[in-house]
Amino acid sequence: MELSRPQPGFRVLRDYVAFYAGAVDECFVDGERVTPQPGDFYGGWITSHVAGPFKGVPGSRFW
Repeated sequence: MELSRPQPGFRVLRDYVAFYAGAVDECFVDGERVTPQPGDFYGGWITSHVAGPFKGVPGSRFW
């Protein structure tokens, strides 16, 4: 599979880039600073528009 020819179900993502919010000093979504989802494994971006609970905090393993 060529990088320029994604499978049909993934074509909508073709021109986007993804990265973990915790890997950068700060990140903003629509002007709001995001909070990285807790834990080393998860890549969620938490804003005021997202309701918890959030997996990754101590005691949330194996939900």
